[in-house]
Amino acid sequence: MKERYFIQNFGCRATQADGAALGAMLARKGYEEASDASLASLIILNTCTVTANADSDAREAVRRAHRNNPGANILVTGCYAQRSPEDLAKLPGVRWVVGNSHKIEIPEIAARTHADFHGEIIVGDIRAQHDFLSAPVEDGADRTRPNLKIQDGCNNVCSFCVIPSVRGRSRSAPAGQVVEQVRALSERYREVVLSGINLGRWGRDPGRPQGRLVALIRRLLDETPIERLRLSSVEPMDFSDELLELMAASPRIAKHVHAPLQSGCDAVLKRMKRRYRTRHYEDRLLRARALMPDAAIGADVMTGFPGETGDEFEESRAFIERMPFTYLHVFTYSERPGTPAAEASDQVPVPVRKRRNEILRNLATVKNLAFRQLFVAKKLSVVTLDPGRPALSANYLNVELASPRPANRLVEVEIGEVTAMGLREKAPFSVLA
Repeated sequence: MKERYFIQNFGCRATQADGAALGAMLARKGYEEASDASLASLIILNTCTVTANADSDAREAVRRAHRNNPGANILVTGCYAQRSPEDLAKLPGVRWVVGNSHKIEIPEIAARTHADFHGEIIVGDIRAQHDFLSAPVEDGADRTRPNLKIQDGCNNVCSFCVIPSVRGRSRSAPAGQVVEQVRALSERYREVVLSGINLGRWGRDPGRPQGRLVALIRRLLDETPIERLRLSSVEPMDFSDELLELMAASPRIAKHVHAPLQSGCDAVLKRMKRRYRTRHYEDRLLRARALMPDAAIGADVMTGFPGETGDEFEESRAFIERMPFTYLHVFTYSERPGTPAAEASDQVPVPVRKRRNEILRNLATVKNLAFRQLFVAKKLSVVTLDPGRPALSANYLNVELASPRPANRLVEVEIGEVTAMGLREKAPFSVLA
């Protein structure tokens, strides 16, 4: 009887892609995927560590897995495992803690004789990692919009961020491999999402240059029949004129720009060690809006960064208000051990952080409603998702369909009205006999 595995992924699209690659590697070793953790002999928890809540979720998942399936061998990997393996090794049921540095070796590690050891730690220097682990994510919530990780790691030194220390240096999937994967996906899917830890740095690995992201996208358009490509988050200064112009010119690229902002105050950006100031960011966003008047434009924004005064927050809020954002991902600052920001003496009280978060979320709600209202009585191209779920427009709006359509289709719909969370297709006119 084949051994059965179950993988639970936490956090970002890159983690989901790593989990998909691990599943494929285990299948090649003769493992069979279990539909539930309670049915598996090997449980892999692929963790995130971007916030304290992410760490807490991972620890609780370990306890739950052991409680529900005490006979299973639990292997914890991912970013939390890389950052703090000792914490995880102490938890009940954990056989191995494997960092991102050794994630590619997991099938061999799991095949070892199950001795009575507990909490073996296998973690190395992630900055020496050159292997690229990735497979398209073709399951989960977006079965009709596979996520393909093409870049990993980050060379930035943002003072609040733990990711470079757990993901390593920026490294890119080979261009030919990306083309082959997208070509294969295009046989089954209409839309593919390209993602990475720092996607805009694709192709610029020191000593292994492959060109720039825009050149790769041109290849994908020229050499594959994919109907729609969507870019996930790209740092603002990597949205070059050439990339924005290609996005605007090609009907096969989703009109969707997501550029992390973090703060609309230059003093805070400087303390964060971000590599741009608000004038640079504004230039890129206004260029995107001029080229793509109907595009979705989103950002990650943080509230309560150490030292953020009331005046600095108001400066940030005012900047956000005047920018053409159509949605925001608002995060409350969370201290990450080992980062410079966590050592700052001027931490903002948590209740203040949360109040500021609510203010920006409310602003985002107003902006998103105004954006949605622009499309009443207009037509949008949408990709249909699983039955019961709204379709998703090229410009990142949820659209309730007037009648069921098969999943995984690109269709054009006329918008009838605004709903609480999105839009609704106009019902076809009919005349009663």
